[in-house]
Amino acid sequence: MASRVTTASILKCSRFHFQPHAIKSAPRAACLSPPHIRRNLWLQHRPASILAGQRRRLSTSPRRRLAEVSDAFDPRQQGRESDQVDVCIVGGGPAGLSAAIRLKQLANEAGNEDFRVLLLEKAGELGDHIVSGNVVEPSALAELLPDWHSEDNPNRFENATPATADRMRFLTKGGSYWMPAPPQMNNHGNYIISLNQFSKWLGERAEEVGVEIYPGFAASEVLYHTDGSVKGVATNDLGISREGKAKASFERGMEFHARATLLAEGCHGSLTKQVIKKFDLRRDSQHQTYGLGIKEVWEIDPAKFKKGEVTHSMGYPLDKDTYGGGWMYHFGENMVSIGLVVGLDYKNPWIAPYEEFQKMKHHPLYSSVLEGGRCITYAARTLNEGGFQSIPKCSFPGGALIGDTAGFLNVPKIKGTHTAMRSGMLAAEAAYTALTSNPDSSSVFLYDYEDKLRESTIWSELKQVRNMRPSFHSPLGLYGGILYSGIEAYVLRGMEPWTFKHGAPDHAATKAADRYRKIEYPKPDGKISFDILTSVNRTGTNHEEDQPVHLQVKDWDKHANMDYPTYQGIENRFCPAAVYEYVEDEGKDLGVRFQINAQNCVHCKTCDIKDPNQDINWATPQGGEGPKYVLT
Repeated sequence: MASRVTTASILKCSRFHFQPHAIKSAPRAACLSPPHIRRNLWLQHRPASILAGQRRRLSTSPRRRLAEVSDAFDPRQQGRESDQVDVCIVGGGPAGLSAAIRLKQLANEAGNEDFRVLLLEKAGELGDHIVSGNVVEPSALAELLPDWHSEDNPNRFENATPATADRMRFLTKGGSYWMPAPPQMNNHGNYIISLNQFSKWLGERAEEVGVEIYPGFAASEVLYHTDGSVKGVATNDLGISREGKAKASFERGMEFHARATLLAEGCHGSLTKQVIKKFDLRRDSQHQTYGLGIKEVWEIDPAKFKKGEVTHSMGYPLDKDTYGGGWMYHFGENMVSIGLVVGLDYKNPWIAPYEEFQKMKHHPLYSSVLEGGRCITYAARTLNEGGFQSIPKCSFPGGALIGDTAGFLNVPKIKGTHTAMRSGMLAAEAAYTALTSNPDSSSVFLYDYEDKLRESTIWSELKQVRNMRPSFHSPLGLYGGILYSGIEAYVLRGMEPWTFKHGAPDHAATKAADRYRKIEYPKPDGKISFDILTSVNRTGTNHEEDQPVHLQVKDWDKHANMDYPTYQGIENRFCPAAVYEYVEDEGKDLGVRFQINAQNCVHCKTCDIKDPNQDINWATPQGGEGPKYVLT
């Protein structure tokens, strides 16, 4: 049984693994402890490893310094404390924060200041896990916060660089050729930003209107009423050893009950997977398809800096059968965001997206800018590419899917922040109406959210470009896709009566290794290209080692026997963080053993998506762990 507690007692819970200065105390909450008390609690209850300033080293081999465990009790037999709110939002990205802000705007305008909106974020601070290009279209932002960039607003977002020029290039190994960009990629009126910085700023705006924000709380379980509707979420337990037993530091997770639960977990959310399966939300849509985005931020020679310039490329280093493309955005002062997206429906298991990115940086289009510069940070994250065909039912009994967890990225436009924010705002409006119209109900169904989506620009925008991404599945590959997309952009404009289907799911697209020649990637030079552990070190990733492996494989030997003979260690190559490896071991029938270095994980979710036999399940680790991105 869960025992009811107040928000003040939540603040005393030792699940705060984040820096106290990151989130200001909510102005509305009289039940909150004073800021100086909250600060002391944060300092007292952060894990010792973080309190001591010790960051565990990156690893390619297991370590065995594990804490003592207790066999005296089963942790699941203990009750969990709970808190009751009106709306619980899981995920502190643009969608979740926009939903939270809009809910409190509506409540405050109606004089309903006691309407509680609570947001849980698994990262230690808002923005720590956020990765994007990012050139943002500000339409939804201007609607939510009209003065977001006004000179008269002392709290305006100051780190937005207006896009000044667009370049689109087709690359060969040594050449760069002009190609027309589709009208969807016109960035006039858009801004280059760090979505990491933007999410932190948006979190401050949310707390100003009274949203309760709790970073370091990793929601790991969906809770249900007896009628099957969603009741809320629970956070994971702390103090569990690698073997799954309670340690002396054991602490039970907490339950957050809500009349409406909005999942804003980003691409391939762990709770979203559960809800989609339980309520069969894909019954009328196709499977989702994905890409892996890998990004670095560089400080470059001021003489090479072209503020506001936006460059995209296709072609090299990817072959004609692999979808993807590169980017380079000049923003801030002498900074460039550079990255590569690789469609995860690639067939050749020898492809390593991380190594393809390192190759791309040596192309003259990019190396001419990077030479003499300094790499500051590295990040990786999957993104949805399924578009219109892959949008699931977004409402379910007791809640809704919003943002990238539902799949609202516009691939030809290379933008999803505006659609994520708008979906959060629409869900907020539907939720507030449903909750205030049915004050005595324990949960609601957001019928109005589905209607609002279909009437919104999200729906029309994605429908118009629905056939572009699937067109790359033709026998002509890249060239066929470029040709069809041009016709679509300038002639058909989404009015065609047909809708292409996606190919096989990404994991099923992978072919056997013996059908392809092994790819030998060049060694990094340490100036423009880097080895993978150097890059992972730049993410600031941190996980306590003595906890259950959050990359869940039921039987490691069985996994190796299924995957290795056919795909020759594909996990080594699709992971952009050196989490997986096959280590020589004469004691194994294969001559190698499968190894998971979970402490290196940057939470990109690629393994859960691309593994051919689908027996890797990404689950959330302890709250506050994972990467600590900067400027991503």
